[in-house]
Amino acid sequence: MPTETFEFQVEARQLLQMMIHSIYSNKDVFLRELVSNASDALDKLRLEALRDDSLGADVSDLHIAIEADKQARTLTVRDNGIGMSNDEVVQLIGTIANSGTAKFLKELKEAEDSAATEGLIGQFGVGFYSSFMVADEVTLLTRRAGESQGTRWTSTGEGTYTIETVDDAPQGTSVVLRLKPEDSEDRLYDYTSAWKIKEIVKRYSDFITWPIKMAAEPAADAEAEDGSDDAPREPETLNSMKALWARSRDEVTDDEYHELYKHISHDWNDPLETIRLQAEGTFEYQALLFIPAHAPQDMFMQGYKRGVQLYVKRVFIMDDCEALMPPYLRFVKGVVDAQDLSLNVSREILQQDRQIQLMHRRLAKKVLSTVKEMRSAAPERYTTFWREFGAVLKEGLLSDFENRDAILAASSFATTHDKDGPTTLAQYVERMKDGQEHIFYLTGESRQAIENSPHMEAFQARGIEVLLLTDPVDEVWVDAVPEFDGKQLRSVAKGEVDLGTEEEKKEAGTEREKQQEEFAGLLAWMTGRLGEDVKEVRLSSRLTVSPACVVSDTDDVTPALANMFRAMGQPVPEVKRILELNPGHPLVSGLNRAHADRQEDAGLDEAAELLYGMALLAEGGELADPSRFVKLMADRLERTL
Repeated sequence: MPTETFEFQVEARQLLQMMIHSIYSNKDVFLRELVSNASDALDKLRLEALRDDSLGADVSDLHIAIEADKQARTLTVRDNGIGMSNDEVVQLIGTIANSGTAKFLKELKEAEDSAATEGLIGQFGVGFYSSFMVADEVTLLTRRAGESQGTRWTSTGEGTYTIETVDDAPQGTSVVLRLKPEDSEDRLYDYTSAWKIKEIVKRYSDFITWPIKMAAEPAADAEAEDGSDDAPREPETLNSMKALWARSRDEVTDDEYHELYKHISHDWNDPLETIRLQAEGTFEYQALLFIPAHAPQDMFMQGYKRGVQLYVKRVFIMDDCEALMPPYLRFVKGVVDAQDLSLNVSREILQQDRQIQLMHRRLAKKVLSTVKEMRSAAPERYTTFWREFGAVLKEGLLSDFENRDAILAASSFATTHDKDGPTTLAQYVERMKDGQEHIFYLTGESRQAIENSPHMEAFQARGIEVLLLTDPVDEVWVDAVPEFDGKQLRSVAKGEVDLGTEEEKKEAGTEREKQQEEFAGLLAWMTGRLGEDVKEVRLSSRLTVSPACVVSDTDDVTPALANMFRAMGQPVPEVKRILELNPGHPLVSGLNRAHADRQEDAGLDEAAELLYGMALLAEGGELADPSRFVKLMADRLERTL
């Protein structure tokens, strides 16, 4: 049969130019697409051989071969799969975006043979044309299994292609690329180099089911029997074919899991936890996730790459797939392999659809449940996890309302009663004293600073447990979580504190009325004197040792949170706080007597200012004018001495 020349339709020519210049962002993916097509062809042959005994195809050595010729500057991708007939070449290769795999899938689905569709990768029928990104001529030679004649298709990607019948074509398909000359000048794009081919296969096609073989380069010291230095060597298999997530747990060793983790995470350490997930039903996917043993140093920095690797039918699609993992689980590494997923035509961008959302939700729930189980089943590993990633996990309390309860259940917190280590909120609630209505907490820079805070004195005196929250995110999430198990979270540094039994409150009420009358003059005077700094001066029921402390109103922003907002460039209105005085402290009672005896004494103004400054420093706050405070303190000490 003579060679026939055909012309691409106008629309097809335009699409072909888009394929070459616009659709793919990385030229390396052309090899991924050709290998994927070859893998499809092998899958189809295996399935057809099972369905049709008369095919007579040999399926004992199905593989993909890659050959590079540096002198001729050609790259060949060959398979011994199902091949194509002449009509199929015209329909599938001659018509852009007419996918043979899509057609095959449709036929199988109509035959209700869903199990047989596993492994078929192609969806769009355009991947073949990515070859023109690197080649100025592409030749396809193919023969369908069971037929005697083959077909050769050739095109330069300009406007025409030729088709001719070939009598001696081997079964399967080979694609020969005549590489563009400009790529030979750039080592990064030298597609005749063995290292480059290995790199691409390892990145994109490492877990393809079929072996991908390439003739090994002759060793420098190898000599054949005739004395030549080009002794033939066994072809080298480039891919591992170890899709561990597709194998049952008892078929895989921990060492193999750890090796995969190190490969995808570039971490030298073994993972802290390995998580397997297999979703079946209308939408199938498999996931193999890892929790690292150590937090990366840049985890809280802008630009930190998060997400897991995404595969579709074992073909690598993208690194750091953010759509599959929420930001507060950005430390999780791993692989997700979907059987059917909506991608754009280049397979480089996910389409936002229900499947992505379902995977996102399921993966997050699985990680959270694993962390919760780890706390009871492996306390030492959980302690490591919480030390490394607890602050990140708590970010989810601000963004993931659906999983808020699960995040709280997986979290643990330092408390004033944690002799056996951090506690859960559920354990805290179990230990609450009779009549206690709130879960009390205090935020600060360190445990020591919180435990020494004057706000803690009444709680320590009564043995009431308080959560000690030292992560910056704690300043935010405590306001976003209204309650746990019906108990409201409440800061011991906000609002008024009213502890004790009902009888104690009655007795204290009578005593408080007397104190209010006794200190009324001092409180009114100090409120006026410190009016630029505080909204009110009042007596305290939370102090037992310290003379004074500064608290915020129940709904006010704390100073630490206000500083965080300012650091992010967000305007925060100035909020005045409340100065509380301990009526039982000698300094406060002495100041009250002095005010009653000599209200015009200028030294009283300095005493009030010093008392307020001391209260700020005691909680770790910042003075508006430190130099003035030091001067007042020095003058007062000088007069005393």
